[in-house]
Amino acid sequence: MKLIFAIVSNDDSSNVISALNKENYSATKLATTGGFLRAGNSTIIVGCDDEKVDHAIEVIGSESKRRIEMVPSTASYDVGRFSSFPVEVQVGGATIFVVDVAQFHKL
Repeated sequence: MKLIFAIVSNDDSSNVISALNKENYSATKLATTGGFLRAGNSTIIVGCDDEKVDHAIEVIGSESKRRIEMVPSTASYDVGRFSSFPVEVQVGGATIFVVDVAQFHKL
């Protein structure tokens, strides 16, 4: 048995959960915050049999696409002088970790 941790954008999380449920995967969603953009993310946790891991990853990937967004950025030019300007960054997609499960109990 494996445990999948998928970190996805909040914009994609509902579609990912729906697609996983449609394929009969049970999933839990946790609200998380990314360290780079300080933007809201969702960490989705899925437990599944070893042979179903690749399919679960495909489902997650199909609903969490990368895209370019403009985000505000600031630069310091001198003491006390700052300028704010938009910067293009790539957002979306999924960061996925798969770990072995030593035991599983559903009580």
